[in-house]
Amino acid sequence: MTHRKQINQQRRRRRFRVSNAVKRHSTRCRLSVFRSHKHICAQIVDDEGGRTLASASTLEKTIRQQLAYGGNCQAAAAVGKLLAERALAAGVSKAAFDRREYKYHGRVAALADAARDAGLDLGAKAPPPAEKPKPQKAKPKSPKQKVKQ
Repeated sequence: MTHRKQINQQRRRRRFRVSNAVKRHSTRCRLSVFRSHKHICAQIVDDEGGRTLASASTLEKTIRQQLAYGGNCQAAAAVGKLLAERALAAGVSKAAFDRREYKYHGRVAALADAARDAGLDLGAKAPPPAEKPKPQKAKPKSPKQKVKQ
């Protein structure tokens, strides 16, 4: 039980950290993501006006007809593409990505990448970390054997 409490506490801290940073440092609209085991939802929110400008979800009929399952990366990419199209139609071209407590990995990353590819500006994607060359270990020298005469 203590491990589960620790995980939830980390999620809560991550949510506050990410959400506050997005709201504090950005004048853009916010792309907020919600992820469950079976579905993923995303919406673009104008915090100053307090209204939702565009939204997309795997619960919609148009997406459910295309996909067999709504809880995978393929479904997240479809939601990201549809959301970007709706946002551009609503006049929103730039948004700040609010991933909440979710790590930027898997379905969340697939949604963001699909939205970027469809034309929505979410900021630059962080480059993958460069691999450091591994230092080669020096081979230990074998001790010289004394020659008996």
